[in-house]
Amino acid sequence: MTRPPPLPDAERLIEVCEATWPPAGRRHLGAWTIRDGQGGGQRVSAATEDWPVTEADLPAAEAAMRALGQVPLFRIRAGEDKLDALLARHGYDLRDPVNIYAMPVADLLGGEIPPGTAYAMWPPLELALEIWADGGIGEGRLAVMDRAPEPKAAILVRIGDGPGGVGFVGIHDGIAMLHAIHVLPEQRRKGAATLILRKAARWAAENGADVISLIVTQGNHAANPLYVSLGMRLVGHYHYRRLAEGN
Repeated sequence: MTRPPPLPDAERLIEVCEATWPPAGRRHLGAWTIRDGQGGGQRVSAATEDWPVTEADLPAAEAAMRALGQVPLFRIRAGEDKLDALLARHGYDLRDPVNIYAMPVADLLGGEIPPGTAYAMWPPLELALEIWADGGIGEGRLAVMDRAPEPKAAILVRIGDGPGGVGFVGIHDGIAMLHAIHVLPEQRRKGAATLILRKAARWAAENGADVISLIVTQGNHAANPLYVSLGMRLVGHYHYRRLAEGN
């Protein structure tokens, strides 16, 4: 039996995430990478360390983020325990631990997609924009999608006679990554999210990707079990530290 190739590690998937969900700008400042998110959410706004930092490095990063109109925010990856402890000492709250999942695209191709239930498109239809708006995915995140490079697609699905949900998918270095998945509240637990993943996998295969991945908060107790049930494998984690109010 032929064994499937190993999945990419968390570091590579984080690179794919940034390539398919890019900040408006990024620059290196001393030991830091500073990102200009322009309202696109934590993924595009968080600073990261380029090499181990010290107490003396922190003020420069904080000043740079404030100059962009952003509350100081850092992403903490595996092995960055010293940075995590430093930020905790300086009044930064832990926020949104996430799981990073991946699986071979081929493993999602066998499931049925009933005719007329799932569509891949770019640019997105107005209906897709309305569903994203229902989930609080507004202009800042739509701007992220607009500046993401091709290939990319909005995945729109129907449940019964009505809209079900939408997601965004892009490809970098042969890896497809899903972002901004939102299922309408009245359509949850009816298979909409599974349809989004299966349609995204078919689109990914047609566009040359052999791995599909996504990142989800650990607190999403509906999504995590679903992704595992579909065969996605947990590859890694990261979390954020955000300066607490009043500091």
